[in-house]
Amino acid sequence: MFIVMLLPRVFAETDTLTQSQQLLLNQTLVSAGKIFELGFFSPSNSSRLYLGMWFKNIPGQRIVWVANREDPLAASDSAAFLKIGGDGNLRITDGNQNTVWSTNISVRSNKTTAVLTDKGEFILKDGVSGTYLWDSFNYPCDTLLLGMKVGYSNRTGMKLVLSSWRSEDDPSPGKFTTGLSVEIPPQGFTWTNYSRPYWRGGPWDGGNFLGIPDDDKGYASSLNVIPDKQQESAFLSFNNFNDSDVVIMVVKPSGIMEMMVWKEERNAWKVTWRTPETPCDVYGTCGPYSVCDKNKTPVCDCLKGFVPKSTDEWIKGNWTGGCVRRHKLLCEISTSGMAPKGSKNDEFLQLSDMKLPDHYTYLYDKYGAQNCKKRCLNDCSCAAYAYPAGINCMIWTSELTDVQQFPYDGVDLFLRLAYSELEHILDEDKRKKKLIIGFTIVSSILILGIFGCIFYQWKANQRGNRIKDYFPADRRQNSRELSTDNFWDEQALPKDSSELPLLDFAKLATATDNFSEINKIGAGGFGPVYKGRLEDGQAIAVKRLSSHSGQGIQEFKNEVLLISKLQHRNLVRILAYCVHGKEKLLVYEYMSNGSLDTLLFDSKKSHQLPWPKRFNMIQGIARGLVYLHRDSCLRVIHRDLKASNVLLDDDMNPKISDFGLARTFQVTQELANTKRIVGTFGYMSPEYAMGGLLSEKSDVYSFGVLLLEIVSGKRNSGFYEHERHLNLLSYAWVLWTERKGLDLMDKSILDSDSSATVLRCIRIGLLCVQDHAADRPSMPSVVLMLSSETDLPQPKQPTFVFQRWLNSDTQSQISKPESVNDITVSVAEGR
Repeated sequence: MFIVMLLPRVFAETDTLTQSQQLLLNQTLVSAGKIFELGFFSPSNSSRLYLGMWFKNIPGQRIVWVANREDPLAASDSAAFLKIGGDGNLRITDGNQNTVWSTNISVRSNKTTAVLTDKGEFILKDGVSGTYLWDSFNYPCDTLLLGMKVGYSNRTGMKLVLSSWRSEDDPSPGKFTTGLSVEIPPQGFTWTNYSRPYWRGGPWDGGNFLGIPDDDKGYASSLNVIPDKQQESAFLSFNNFNDSDVVIMVVKPSGIMEMMVWKEERNAWKVTWRTPETPCDVYGTCGPYSVCDKNKTPVCDCLKGFVPKSTDEWIKGNWTGGCVRRHKLLCEISTSGMAPKGSKNDEFLQLSDMKLPDHYTYLYDKYGAQNCKKRCLNDCSCAAYAYPAGINCMIWTSELTDVQQFPYDGVDLFLRLAYSELEHILDEDKRKKKLIIGFTIVSSILILGIFGCIFYQWKANQRGNRIKDYFPADRRQNSRELSTDNFWDEQALPKDSSELPLLDFAKLATATDNFSEINKIGAGGFGPVYKGRLEDGQAIAVKRLSSHSGQGIQEFKNEVLLISKLQHRNLVRILAYCVHGKEKLLVYEYMSNGSLDTLLFDSKKSHQLPWPKRFNMIQGIARGLVYLHRDSCLRVIHRDLKASNVLLDDDMNPKISDFGLARTFQVTQELANTKRIVGTFGYMSPEYAMGGLLSEKSDVYSFGVLLLEIVSGKRNSGFYEHERHLNLLSYAWVLWTERKGLDLMDKSILDSDSSATVLRCIRIGLLCVQDHAADRPSMPSVVLMLSSETDLPQPKQPTFVFQRWLNSDTQSQISKPESVNDITVSVAEGR
């Protein structure tokens, strides 16, 4: 962290500098919300003075922007100041009245003012029209803030990059710059001296950089890249998920790039992502046609079918010379007229989980991977091709540079080899597999023999222990532990699978006054929920599995083993569990405002939810789903998202609850098919309710229904506005097409002045409930839509087939939890 020396302020705080004012060394500008501060500073161990910007209320004074980084003042110059000159430009003037720095733009009117905003923008604007004339965001230093961007526009010639400090106490431009490469699709790069690659993040596929594996994706949910082919531009910026989060990305003097979040509870910055961290992350460590693997020693190896260009240099550990082909390609031999008769054509070897090489050619190809392969095969200079999702056809017609082997989450690279070379590699792989299988069999026999001896000894000890069981004193065992052990044994799971503490049943009975009706705060498909208070005074909510519950042990086990591993501000936190005989209980943090449905659908209470609170709930629920789908240690589909499963804390912040029906997915798995359909009618997506097809888009559909319910204050399943409107979705669609979207708003929020945001939410809701899963946006896209003013696609008309069936045929079935034809229905009840 940069340490700076700041001079004391001696005048009232303001965010604006006018032409009649001067900003002296002992004065600062402070943004309206007291987020940022701008003034003169001198780095530690420095005799130079700069005009810079920092976070006002974060200790340590981390400098995020410097104006005169190339033209410093002498630290002894006490007469220096910042002012707006007669030509309307901002100027830093030294004690001799010399201008050392200026915005230096053409200003038609000299009536200008400068303003420091809560985003960290220092703006020079026309004092009459308010037009922005100059913006510090267009002159980034080493730090990326929310709202800033780096990238390029070929049309305007703009190129924005982050540039490091020269050293920890010298803000002048260092040798490292970070930005986007001018190509389609763009890549993230750090360069030395503005041109030589130092680190490469790989091409952007619409969701992340392909050169950064999954375990490093602390960045993926935070960053977004927007390329524009027509404008010949691409810009990278932060996703504005939560304005309250202080997130920055910094290029350090060493060339290391760090993404950091300010943690108020720790009073410190937490690094969430850093690169480069290993030699393999440094560009070109291993040279052309070689691959770097951080988990091997040495880290460099030639690609299959290639040998070191210089064996002597390779042995010494100098890999920059790279590798060359062991056998020429058929097309190369044919060109020289030396191809043997009957030679077979070149083929491709699939290399999995790779960081794709640099210097690719992007080919728009709508015909699929086979056509991409054919196009590469027809070009003798093509050394490899790939067909990653989100980008499609990429080919390489030059040296394969900066290739890396990832343990997982890489891309398949198809390497072109001579047929004889590929045949040799495949035969070699078969021999290795046979050796591995043989070794595995022998090892297994030895291990089984050892375990057999151990088991025999254990049985002998057990026979000895049975003799002791005749003595009453040796029979004593804690009933709680016995019950718990039996429970986990029955489920074929170790009792330490959960990370949650185990509470004694007696303590929970005492905490809830023996589960009295007075303390009962709700009930659901699982069973009743009670408010309680532990001995230390902590308020809790205790969910007790009912013996006639439609849910059961599997759902209980799911919550204990699953939610204990999930931690997010928009997920309800499970504190403990209890198993006592047939009793099974879950202990949660207590939510004082209950579930969302108890306020939202009650005409007497819905006024407690003005639009700002509802919009905050929509954003919070969306962020919680992004965490479940993309950012958690597990990939989770909730399957039962609805208003009654959203709880509200003291500040009305939403927390998703009830994970008994949740399902985990593998990282690479997109779709699953289930014969057991569970959830709540009205929230189920068509493909899941009718065909059992489950994916992230199932939750997206439920979120869309919930969003429209929050806007309207009406339940989807119990909605009857008119004969032609069978449900809320149908009604919302008709109002949208008739340009009467605001008629959907809950009457209690009609006085809201946020009509544009409301209409945007309705549109997002309709996008989420489209019939085909492929048409629905992902939850990261939904969060971006909610937090930005980007143009949204037009939703397609839903058919509402499932809803017609529901309202006409099954109304009697959903009055209570029931299972018919492997469909488990959960009723939306208050808790």
